[in-house]
Amino acid sequence: MQTQRTALVVGANGGIGQETCSALLRHGWQVRALVRRAPEGEQHGIDWRIGDAMHCADVAAAATGVDVIVHAVNPPGYRGWDRLVLPMIDNTIAAARVHGARIVLPGTVYNYGPDAFPLLREDAPQHPQTRKGEIRVAMEQRLQAASEAGVRVLVLRCGDFFGPRPGNNWFAQGLMQAGKPVKRLSYPGDYAIGHSWAYLPDVAETLARLLDREKELARFERFHFGGYWADGQAMLDAVRRGSGDDSIKAARFPWWLAQLMSPFNETMRELCKMRYLWRKPVQLDDRKLKAFLGGDIYTPIDQAVRASLIGAGCIAAASEHALLTA
Repeated sequence: MQTQRTALVVGANGGIGQETCSALLRHGWQVRALVRRAPEGEQHGIDWRIGDAMHCADVAAAATGVDVIVHAVNPPGYRGWDRLVLPMIDNTIAAARVHGARIVLPGTVYNYGPDAFPLLREDAPQHPQTRKGEIRVAMEQRLQAASEAGVRVLVLRCGDFFGPRPGNNWFAQGLMQAGKPVKRLSYPGDYAIGHSWAYLPDVAETLARLLDREKELARFERFHFGGYWADGQAMLDAVRRGSGDDSIKAARFPWWLAQLMSPFNETMRELCKMRYLWRKPVQLDDRKLKAFLGGDIYTPIDQAVRASLIGAGCIAAASEHALLTA
């Protein structure tokens, strides 16, 4: 009889962390969560551990006896990457080495520069244009080195995250204003240029499905999550359908304002550095992932956008029911 597997999710209060906890529970895992503050109310079957991903001892203690460590922690609002990101991944690597756990990293496209565009394969060259991208490359390099020393690693690289849980993402905080009805879509790029979007519940479900097949994974395994390949007009149309409002206008994200604020605001400064990802098509090649998992991976985009609009407080749940029954 197989012993129930245990996963530690570091950063379980974030968007990807919350969704991964839910997906792993659905797949029969025992889930432990390392957070600085446990959520109030219902615990949802999660074993909450209070600690800090910056403290090696906290991560090591929380990882005792686990099979997997999901490294889902990121500095909020793009702040403090130079100081925080690499020490946190080092602590996760140290804990995985001691306890024999596989590390799971939800990755991004920040690793890549225009020389790898437009279609990104798992082995595409990584020549980032920003410090954030360099840090992402360094994270994966440290994971690669750890795998050569015996630590198992799974990296799932994704496009821009969005989903039904509140979070720091372009969809809820850039394209629109969370908590308000959508009157205009402030798109960050040319409406004719395609962009990769990753629906967080799908990302988490994909991670859980991959971990269900642990024995088939390489020691250092990488997959690209294609998600939705949509240009600005397609996303605008999806938001209009999701909200039931065809009058939502196409607008441009105010980069000029972000530039003005950047000397005084670290989040705006880092946001501006990533603008290059909106100037050219950037698509993740997911053929390897689809060949491995088979079947459907992605929720229909209209359903994903509706759920995300509700989560952002832009439409009421009653509106969702009306749309589904109309």
